[in-house]
Amino acid sequence: MRVLTILLVLGGTLAFGGVSRANDIHLPKTGAAELKQVCDKAGGSFSQGAARYGCGTNCKGGAGTDCLVTCEPDKRCVAQVIGAHRPRTVEQALTTGKKR
Repeated sequence: MRVLTILLVLGGTLAFGGVSRANDIHLPKTGAAELKQVCDKAGGSFSQGAARYGCGTNCKGGAGTDCLVTCEPDKRCVAQVIGAHRPRTVEQALTTGKKR
């Protein structure tokens, strides 16, 4: 009985704890120049390396790492956003909490 209680508590903790973690969301292919343009408009910080490029924002129009989009050439981009938000575009992924 004690083991069952522990497993139930652990399972509930993991289930509810997952709500606040970042979610990986696949977005359409986006070129480096296009991502940089969107990133600048969102107030984010763009970076580019040999194999990938990306942008990070605070989700509210400033630089940060709360909302991230990373891309590889000729592949779909991946966004990481906090909460239950499900963006469909790079713009939405970088400005999830921005007031309109």
